[in-house]
Amino acid sequence: MTPSAPAYLRIVRTSGWYDLIVTAGFATPWTYALVHRLLSAGGEAAGLGAMPALTPMQTLYANLMGSVVVVWSVLRVVRPLPLHGLLDGAARVLFSLGQAYALAHGGPPVLWPFLVVEVSFGIAQLAPWLRTQAAVTGRESVRRS
Repeated sequence: MTPSAPAYLRIVRTSGWYDLIVTAGFATPWTYALVHRLLSAGGEAAGLGAMPALTPMQTLYANLMGSVVVVWSVLRVVRPLPLHGLLDGAARVLFSLGQAYALAHGGPPVLWPFLVVEVSFGIAQLAPWLRTQAAVTGRESVRRS
């Protein structure tokens, strides 16, 4: 699959829908308080532990992240482009690093399912670009020989 293939653009759009659904509740203080309670209850029910206590700074950072991701998600849902997949894949690498760091330093285990999805969408969106780059590099090496 190449980054310009319709199947790739479906992945970009699907990742946008996933992000929109998962992060819309983070965009405002009121919705984040509800999401925080739901994540804590779900984490406890699944044996993954509760979220840390809600603080104004945590809410601020959740709202900043939520509002930016909501806008970025809508762009990918409405107008998925190959470049959007490349950039989203790069963002998922950064998000995955942050989640892995949090988990390695005592973050709530409820992050694990989200980390799995981040890594999966990251691979799905970056792999076609890496294969395309490898093919171009291989063709250039052959021409130089």
